[in-house]
Amino acid sequence: MNGIHDMGGMHGFGPIPRETNEPVFHAAWERRMFAIVLAAFGARIFNVDEFRRAIERIPAADYLRSSYYERWMRALSALLQEKNIASAEEIEAALRLTASGGAAGSHEARQAARRPSAEQPASPAGAARPRAKRRIPVRFKIGERVIARNLNVEQHIRLPRYARGRRGVIRHDWGVFILPDKHAHGGDIELCHCYSVEFDGRELWGDEHPAGESVLIDLWEPYLKSATAKRGAASSSGQRRTTKRSVQNKRRVKS
Repeated sequence: MNGIHDMGGMHGFGPIPRETNEPVFHAAWERRMFAIVLAAFGARIFNVDEFRRAIERIPAADYLRSSYYERWMRALSALLQEKNIASAEEIEAALRLTASGGAAGSHEARQAARRPSAEQPASPAGAARPRAKRRIPVRFKIGERVIARNLNVEQHIRLPRYARGRRGVIRHDWGVFILPDKHAHGGDIELCHCYSVEFDGRELWGDEHPAGESVLIDLWEPYLKSATAKRGAASSSGQRRTTKRSVQNKRRVKS
């Protein structure tokens, strides 16, 4: 999915401020938000990829003006409504109650939030690596040169824009994971290998980038294609064109 959330490689946002001895949470409500989202994962109300997609759907202006945990709050609110766990009015009432120092919701509401939605699949929400008995074939080898596919899609995808169409090298096979693309939309679970792919800085950012720097990106197998296969295909295509021209020349000589 292309959107404001995919900020890697974008310009014009200024320097990134670094806070010395930065605390894990800057306010008590951030700590509570973290706990609530983890509880929702544990209750299988939604999975981690659905949560990421909900953050991606935040309007660009709201996304840019929101802090990290404010984005979590917006995504959580949207998903609770979509899963029929709570209405917009109930969420607003709970926020007002919390702001006034009261208890956030009744016992019945909290119990309902712990129950998974009837429409929610029974797969573990936060599990990145499901226990699969069958062996998933591996396509790429360590050290193999690959190209990140130039995929521009409407749905959720974990392939950053700045890496699309760029050449890299497989450095590690992390094993089998759930492909996020379908999982983020409540679709079937698809299992495939995820690799750590190294890209040279100049391949990503151009020749003006300092030499000797590289970036490692974790990419799922469907996001990649073999760089050597591409050259082989181009060579075969060239041979076909040469053969075709030879046949045409022979025809001209006979005529």
